[in-house]
Amino acid sequence: MYPAENRLAFTVYMLIGEAEHWWISMKSIMKERGEPVTWEAFREKFLSEYFPVSIRYAKEVEFFQLTQGGKTVTEYAERFKHLNRFYTLPLDKEWRCRTFKNGLHGDIRLMVAPLSIKDFAALVGKAIVMEKLKNEVERQCLSQQQQRTGGPS
Repeated sequence: MYPAENRLAFTVYMLIGEAEHWWISMKSIMKERGEPVTWEAFREKFLSEYFPVSIRYAKEVEFFQLTQGGKTVTEYAERFKHLNRFYTLPLDKEWRCRTFKNGLHGDIRLMVAPLSIKDFAALVGKAIVMEKLKNEVERQCLSQQQQRTGGPS
């Protein structure tokens, strides 16, 4: 995440094509009206221009209903971050981590919950490690089971 004072500059730098032209025009209008040209103002105007309320609401609902399901932890984390952008209320770090953790598969959640991690990147990293360990243990168990039964059936 960028520092708040640089977020607008970095985002505007990434705009291309029609979005870049839209922002040049919008910034000019905002300055003429005496409106502050801040990250929050940009975000609000950008979302209203490119993501109608109905779509934002649908994305918000999807964010609240998101679980790991058949995805890997990495895929789940990417989808979580993508949908998190559409959530309109400010999130504190602890709530974000708790929400992500609650959507993990039960076995992975049981492994990371006792760690009480309050940093999202650290939580995702630990969940990925736990997922790899879980997969390794499952492979070992399957291999041992096959050896006892005389091979794959």
